[in-house]
Amino acid sequence: MTAAKYDVLGIGNAIFDVLVQTDEGFLSRHGMTKGGMSLIDEARASAIYRDMGPATKMSGGSAANTIVGIASLGARAAYVGKVRDDEVGRLYTNDIRAAGVAFETRPAIGGPATGCSYILVTGDGERTMNTYLGAAQELMPADIDADQVSAAAILYLEGYLWDPKSAKEAFVKAAAIAHKEGRQVALTLSDAFCVDRYRGEFLELMRKGTVDLVFANEAELHSLYQTSDFDTALKQLRGDVGLAAVTRSEKGCVVASKDGVTAVPAFPIKRLVDTTGAGDLFAAGFLFGLSRGAGHENAGRLGALAAAEVIQHIGARPQVSLKELARQNGLPV
Repeated sequence: MTAAKYDVLGIGNAIFDVLVQTDEGFLSRHGMTKGGMSLIDEARASAIYRDMGPATKMSGGSAANTIVGIASLGARAAYVGKVRDDEVGRLYTNDIRAAGVAFETRPAIGGPATGCSYILVTGDGERTMNTYLGAAQELMPADIDADQVSAAAILYLEGYLWDPKSAKEAFVKAAAIAHKEGRQVALTLSDAFCVDRYRGEFLELMRKGTVDLVFANEAELHSLYQTSDFDTALKQLRGDVGLAAVTRSEKGCVVASKDGVTAVPAFPIKRLVDTTGAGDLFAAGFLFGLSRGAGHENAGRLGALAAAEVIQHIGARPQVSLKELARQNGLPV
């Protein structure tokens, strides 16, 4: 195995986030299911945006948020995702490169606009996402650079990639390249509705060994195994994949492997503002810890710290140096 140029390479839907704090009435007026992610077309995107009021706009996308978090911790990070060569796409490219992430995916010249997610945050901090994939669904197997994938110690993939057919093919191609080079492949299940759509395919990816590490929250885990009993689902998960990290909100997380289960407490916070990006940043801390050989418990603690930072402000990316934050809290960086 050659030495890795990158600690983690993420592949995901490149999405620009438009966030607004709102109430339950807005969700019901627009027929939204609270706490989930719905795929929408351009017309619905426009209708939601018109009704939203003043919003916070920033680059997002699940895997991209994770990769930015990994870079903030001081690791070598790269990202693959498709934007269009439009104003939002250029802003997205500048943002992710400014965060210290290698981003070389060629933008689309024509076709749909750069993808956007309209995120409604209610008073309890819960986020409801309405995503127009746009150019993100134009990610093709040809966008996967074999040399770049081979050069990453860990390949990180988001479950949302399973929605567009070409992106799904790119996902499978990248995983095969990574494994040929002896690298690790990680998958985040993304959200419970995504699991509902692709339960059988996700289980097959795990059981066939296409992925080595799975990230899930409790809702996604229950959806995956169609049981409301956490311990039953966790036992099945341990039988299906070599390593898994399951987040449990204020109860912290559990790291599950064939060897056993390690529980890690949540990191204390002053105030919950916005849960957008909590799972993404948990994955950032965990993957960073894994890349540094910090052990499962420390990886879980790094994940808990990164998640705690991001849920105390609007937006899904860190507002401080996670490396400094980890150092201040005695965690290995």
